[in-house]
Amino acid sequence: MKNFRKTVLDFYKKHGRHSLPWRHTKDPYKILVSEIMLQQTQVERVMPKYELFLQKFPTAEKLVEAKTADVLKAWQGLGYNRRALLLKRAAEAVMHEHAGKFPQSYDLLLKLPGIGPATAGDIMAFAYNKPAVVLETNIRQVFFHHYFPHMKERDGKACKIYDKDVAPLVEKTLDKKNPRDWYYALMDYGAYLKKAGNTISRSAHYTKQSKFTGSNRELRSQILKLVLKKPRTKAEVLKLLSSPAPAIEKNIIALEKEGLLSSKKGKISA
Repeated sequence: MKNFRKTVLDFYKKHGRHSLPWRHTKDPYKILVSEIMLQQTQVERVMPKYELFLQKFPTAEKLVEAKTADVLKAWQGLGYNRRALLLKRAAEAVMHEHAGKFPQSYDLLLKLPGIGPATAGDIMAFAYNKPAVVLETNIRQVFFHHYFPHMKERDGKACKIYDKDVAPLVEKTLDKKNPRDWYYALMDYGAYLKKAGNTISRSAHYTKQSKFTGSNRELRSQILKLVLKKPRTKAEVLKLLSSPAPAIEKNIIALEKEGLLSSKKGKISA
């Protein structure tokens, strides 16, 4: 355990990503913005969008006051646009249910829209420097590498590793006096291990991201881009996109149900 901690902290001291902008704030709103953006999106893509987003919506109150279309426009380029909507709803819950103050309880954070265990744990650690067990891709990477290097195979396939087996190790090694820097160190070391060729696919909770080009995600993005430029009729959307009409119509309905689109007076808008 002592050697493990030394390895992680030594790497962080020499190679830590100290310049990441969200590491220079303790504001739970700004940390939440970074956490939602970093879900399924690479750090390099997030950094410029993070700064621009906070220029437009510097506080939870400003985000709540903003039109959904403006929030989605600011989110363009990050993908998974539903995250932007959930971020806005989380801000609304903070303003309306918590008098504008972010909860400092893990359990209360979990009740906010779009916030799961990892995000709640990260807010606890990075905003309040309070310990909570956090399991996300880079942290799993570190524990797989050091504690599960030789998983036995069954029927020619490597055994999957479950979070229930990793969580006790995360809790045991957690620096309860300074969880903020400890988790930064784990995440940076995990990112390095990933680039060095280690695989996270051994996780029982891992789902490989599908290719964007030609996918339904790309079609959803195309529809949203069209109507963000200006409201359009369904016929206009069908004409401007090359995908089959049934697929376009199905996605328009789905986007409306999710609250990303709305139809008024025969036109579709965000």
